Amino acid sequence: MNTDLPDTSDDDGYTGPSKSQVKREMLALQDLGKQLVDLPADKLKQLPIDEKLLDAIRLAQRTTSREGRRRQIHYVGKLMRSADADAIRTRLDTWLNGSREETRALHRLETLRDKLLADDEALTRLLEEFPDADSQHLRALIRASRKEAQHNLSLNPGQEPQRKQFRALFQALKKILDEAENS
Repeated sequence: MNTDLPDTSDDDGYTGPSKSQVKREMLALQDLGKQLVDLPADKLKQLPIDEKLLDAIRLAQRTTSREGRRRQIHYVGKLMRSADADAIRTRLDTWLNGSREETRALHRLETLRDKLLADDEALTRLLEEFPDADSQHLRALIRASRKEAQHNLSLNPGQEPQRKQFRALFQALKKILDEAENS
């Protein structure tokens, strides 16, 4: 038997992606391109895309005929192959859902606000950590928020609870943390 001929069996050691996998990836890039076509111009400028892709997206946005738009979106999908799709997806996800860091920071502020409303010692600890904070303003907001909470407990069903002081305390805490972060 001649061993110089290449082996044409299925076990030839090919480890690349299957045709189906390649097609799924191309369709995913095309879907991402559709999302980009739906974005406003100011958001598009913030994405890490090259000028050729940006021009193709803008053309797709201006195209009014159904078939022309479909073909242009296919072209955008083709150009997406050379773009950094992961970076684009990350940016879109951040815009859609907000960043995890921002969410954590908001949860931290909410927890801090709840502690301040429940315990007077929490304010002492906060003022030790942030000595530049306006203690009189914070005390006034805490008192007003507690009073507001007591008032809300006596509301009849269907009445809307007041949250003005509660929100004002949150904003004051956010300002304190932002100023400490920026200094």
